[in-house]
Amino acid sequence: METASMEYLLEVKNLRTLFHTPEGTVFAVNGISFHVDEGETLAIVGESGCGKSVSMLSILQLIPVPPGEIAGGSALYRGRDLLKNSEREMEEIRGQEIAMIFQDPMTSLNPVLTIGRQITETLLTHKKMDQRAAQKRAVELLDMVGISDPAQRLSDYPHQFSGGMRQRVMIAMALACGPSLLIADEPTTALDVTIQAQIVELVTRIRNQVHMAVIWITHDLGVVAGIADRVLVMYAGYIVETAKVTDLYENPCHPYTIALLQALPRVDRRRDRRLKSIPGAPPSLLMEPLGCPFANRCEHVIEHCRESNPPLLPVDKKNHSIACWVNVRTGKPR
Repeated sequence: METASMEYLLEVKNLRTLFHTPEGTVFAVNGISFHVDEGETLAIVGESGCGKSVSMLSILQLIPVPPGEIAGGSALYRGRDLLKNSEREMEEIRGQEIAMIFQDPMTSLNPVLTIGRQITETLLTHKKMDQRAAQKRAVELLDMVGISDPAQRLSDYPHQFSGGMRQRVMIAMALACGPSLLIADEPTTALDVTIQAQIVELVTRIRNQVHMAVIWITHDLGVVAGIADRVLVMYAGYIVETAKVTDLYENPCHPYTIALLQALPRVDRRRDRRLKSIPGAPPSLLMEPLGCPFANRCEHVIEHCRESNPPLLPVDKKNHSIACWVNVRTGKPR
């Protein structure tokens, strides 16, 4: 059995995921490697379609096969390769060891079952609790995530909750079995800014209470600063930059990361300075790029960028790496 370095809770190596469609093969995730430590929050950032969610669904064996295919790599969780587990083994891990909350709680919650039924089902399945103990735990969980009158709300249905409250219910369900790792897939996207801040604060508080690791998937760099320890930036199925969150904001080194930050509204920005947009469009994932996938949109591109895809290489700081052939500060090849 393949084993991971014991300092990592999760270690993903060279993960590749394809989708075989009538139009051709979609190269959704192209050999990404990363790790998550115990109790750490790792943010995965990038625009829609860059492979963030597909990576996490692949790790949990939740992509539909066919058309999906995990074409290579490993995902070592506490030393065990999740990609080699049977479906029964994964059912034991999902929810109990690794939990996931999704972008739209209305489609994640069953509209014809009460909230209480949906939370207790997890406890009855994984923790083998009796109905009374499960009900008591469900009340505690709803109280933990800030839902008032939790005992009364157990008998309510999803449509009787607001969007923010439904997301709190999803967090309660995810926390029911005390997982070591919580994967949050853009959980604040459909919510207004005030509720977003409340959800981020809630997850941060609970993470600190129970020492749980979190993978926070988002396209919003504004959210990342308040919740993450480290950040991975993804583009077209590749990781293009990885750094501690403070290093990423103070010293972004990949042209794509720099462009993302320049497009982010800031309170200290001068009124006469316009937000910068990124020219062009992401490449088609129906073709595996020969060179750097960002080359056609990059203002620092050199000929080598179009010929060869750069690996992740360290920059001057520890734990800060980029996939780029150019030093953007000097404009010279690295």
